[in-house]
Amino acid sequence: MSVLSTVYWENPIWRWLLAIGVIVLVYFVSRILMRVLIRRLRRYAATTATRFDDLVADLLSKTKLLFVIILALFSGSLIVALPDIADRIFRITFVLALLLQAGYWGSAFVTFWINRYVDRRLEEDPAAATSMAALAFIAKLVVWCVVGLLALENLGIDVTTLIAGLGIGGIAVALAVQNILGDLFASLSIIIDKPFVIGDFIIVGEQMGSVERIGLKTTRVRSLSGEQIIFSNGDLLGSRVRNYKRMYERRIVFGLGVTYDTPPDVLETLPGTVRDIIEAQDHTRFDRCHFKSFGSYALELETVYYMLIPDYTAYMDTQQAINLSILRAFAEAGVEFAYPTQTLFVDGLPSSVNE
Repeated sequence: MSVLSTVYWENPIWRWLLAIGVIVLVYFVSRILMRVLIRRLRRYAATTATRFDDLVADLLSKTKLLFVIILALFSGSLIVALPDIADRIFRITFVLALLLQAGYWGSAFVTFWINRYVDRRLEEDPAAATSMAALAFIAKLVVWCVVGLLALENLGIDVTTLIAGLGIGGIAVALAVQNILGDLFASLSIIIDKPFVIGDFIIVGEQMGSVERIGLKTTRVRSLSGEQIIFSNGDLLGSRVRNYKRMYERRIVFGLGVTYDTPPDVLETLPGTVRDIIEAQDHTRFDRCHFKSFGSYALELETVYYMLIPDYTAYMDTQQAINLSILRAFAEAGVEFAYPTQTLFVDGLPSSVNE
């Protein structure tokens, strides 16, 4: 009887050596094969337009070393005869490792798909970055919840009873963290309804700035003066938000006041003069100009026009050009702008004053 045929723990030594050889072989072959496949897939993916090879390479790169070790040990355990308890431990451990690895693969798949969608749609629709980030979080949460439930079921735990218990406990937790949940649902409402997206310039009350990030609890806005303003999503959703990024055109109203000694014939020509000046500007649409009212110290004109582009700097440049042109035109016509004055009429002074 040779040494290799000696039985040790109900298995001959040659079978133990074979199991060790299988463990080593599976481990090194898996590691080398994955490295070679990942390297070649990435090189091949760089030369093709399809994204499937990129996905396969990303999934392989997410394979954990722990999973490879457990896979190798489980493969070796199939060679030898083990006690029932040991065999059960190996099988449960392998199933749990496989489920855990499936969770990593699922998360990598969600991340790959979300990034691909955002890259394609970000320039056309900035809301994609916001919506997809939240959907990625929800999708990953669902993946890991499924993995967790399957793992508990393989451990012999009654998942149905657990889910029912979690439902009852969830009500108590929801009552305790209702403010946080309110902000969470508010963020989902913002993502779905899209009153604003990343990059929009908004005004909320007295605060204004560009949206930098929409999180699960807060929205962060970069103000014009440079600091970051943080809004609670619940408070933000309940506020009146003015979104200037979605302005298609800008309505401008401004007034002019000329002195009371302006002749009526000259005053009648002023709305036409203002109209010609506005229509001479680019990206404008004249609406009206009228002699509005008799002010306390001026004859008041009101002018309304539209900027056909929403850019604020363009509006200010145009308004400056209009103001300068009006100043020159009125000066040529001999029309003076009024400024606050008061005229005091004195009648019937006492005789003592005259003396």
